[in-house]
Amino acid sequence: MSEPALSEKIAFLSQPAAYPDEGTLRVGVKETHMSFVFLTDHNAWKLKKPVRYDYLDFSTIEARRENCRREIELNRRLAPGVYMDVVALVADEKGNLRIGGPGRNVDWLVKMRRLPEARMLDVAIRARTVQLEDIARVGALLADFYLRAKRISWSPAEYRSRLETEIQVCTRELHRPEFGLPPDWIDSIQAEQLGALTREAAMFDGRVSQGRIVDAHGDLRPEHVCLVTEPVIIDCLEFNPDFRILDPVSELSFFALECERLGGGWIGNTVLDIYQQKTGDRPPAALLSFYRRQHAMLRAKIAAWHIRDSGVSQPGKWIAKAKDYLERAISVQQAR
Repeated sequence: MSEPALSEKIAFLSQPAAYPDEGTLRVGVKETHMSFVFLTDHNAWKLKKPVRYDYLDFSTIEARRENCRREIELNRRLAPGVYMDVVALVADEKGNLRIGGPGRNVDWLVKMRRLPEARMLDVAIRARTVQLEDIARVGALLADFYLRAKRISWSPAEYRSRLETEIQVCTRELHRPEFGLPPDWIDSIQAEQLGALTREAAMFDGRVSQGRIVDAHGDLRPEHVCLVTEPVIIDCLEFNPDFRILDPVSELSFFALECERLGGGWIGNTVLDIYQQKTGDRPPAALLSFYRRQHAMLRAKIAAWHIRDSGVSQPGKWIAKAKDYLERAISVQQAR
C-alpha cells in the first residue's frame, strides 16, 4: 500500500473531525519553513515536512519521529508543561488516517498545549501590554537556564575559528548579486568583526576558559516567549545542535536585537541586566557589540535567502529586511 502524500496528511489534519476528543469546531493551520502546525481550541499539533537540507534531514518517517522526540526533550527545558507527547499518525487497512491507535504508522506529530496568542511577547510588544514584572520573570527564567545548561568543551582556538567561519560565510552569501545589497556595508561589517576577533582574542578565549559556552536555545526570538504567570519559551533549534552552541550573552544580544526591531528595546536590556545580576557574568561592552553585529549579519543573510523560496511573495520585503539588519550592524560599529 502506498504512503499517503503530504497533501493528504495536511487535508486530514485540517479537519476538526481529526480531533474527536477535543470538540473543536475549527482548525487553524500555520506553515513554517519546516513544518505545518494545526491549532485546535486547546492544543497545537506539529507535522514535520519531509524535507532535507544541508543542516537537517526529515526525509524519512523514522527521522521525523526522532526529531519529534528530540524536540520535546529539549523544549521541556524552558517550556515543561507545553510539550506533551509524540503521537503517531496512522492509516487503517483502507488507508483512512487517524491520530493514534492501531494501524500503520505513516508519520509522527508533536502534541503541544496551545498558548494564549495575546501573551506572546511579539504580540504584547506591538500591543504595548508588556509589564516590567513580565520581563523580570523571563530574565530570571533565562538566567537559571544558562546556569544549569550543559557546558561545551571547546578550545579557545576552536571557538574563534567558528566565529570567523560564520563571518566569512555570511559575507559571501550577502554579496550574492541577486540580493542587490550594498557591498560597502557588508565589507565594513566584515572588517569590523574580523578586526575585533584579532584585537580582542583574549576576550573570546576568556569566554571559553570560564565555561561560558553552553547548549542554549538557539532561536531566542520574542515570538517564542509567552508571558504567562510562569513564563515559557518554546521552539528551540532541536534539529542541529551546532546552532544551539552559544555564549549566553550572544543569545541575549540576539534577543535584544529582535525586541528592539519590534519597538521594545528596553526589554533586551532588562533581561541582560537580570542575567548579569543573577549569574555574576558581566561581559565587556566590546563583546556585546561583537555579538550584536554577528547576529545582525546572520539575520540579514536569512532574510535575503527567502527570495529563493519557491512561490515567495514580495521579495522586496525580504531585501528591505536584510538591509535593516545590516544598518543595525553598522550602527553598532559607529557607536563604538
